[in-house]
Amino acid sequence: MSKSENVFLVGPMGSGKSAVGRLLAGRLGLELVDSDTEVEARTGVDIPYIFEREGEAGFRAREAEVLDELTRRAGVLVATGGGAVLDPGTRERLRERGCVVYLRTSVDQQLARTRRNSQRPLLNNPDPRGTLERLMAQRAALYEEVADLTVDTDGRKVKAVVEEILRRLASERSE
Repeated sequence: MSKSENVFLVGPMGSGKSAVGRLLAGRLGLELVDSDTEVEARTGVDIPYIFEREGEAGFRAREAEVLDELTRRAGVLVATGGGAVLDPGTRERLRERGCVVYLRTSVDQQLARTRRNSQRPLLNNPDPRGTLERLMAQRAALYEEVADLTVDTDGRKVKAVVEEILRRLASERSE
């Protein structure tokens, strides 16, 4: 499998991985797979339920297993969960098996994009801003470490982000 065949989107919740993934996969002719959706399909329950029953550690173990399998496929664009980069093995597999695109966004943008979504177990608390700031402090360096490309998404339309990724992928592949 050629590393250039696959694209993996990483970034915090609300960075646009699912929306960008839908459009980008179509433009690249890749199969779109959302790792969170895949975990739900395989378990038959939603992520909040997994968090409630197994905690974050249980969910992360399931996520790592699913991502190991998904990244072995050829011709896929995988939109990962925001915490996927916490696992060192997952980071290594992402780097080895595809082009990793980090969709970078601010905490303000994350809050704006996630405020009406009750399916985010880590934000179901009285201080979502504090949670997002803590998660960003914990994960930003990991996103940077794993990324082949970093693209800012704040205040941008999905199409503009996709166009930038396509331009940068084309330039990387022609080098």
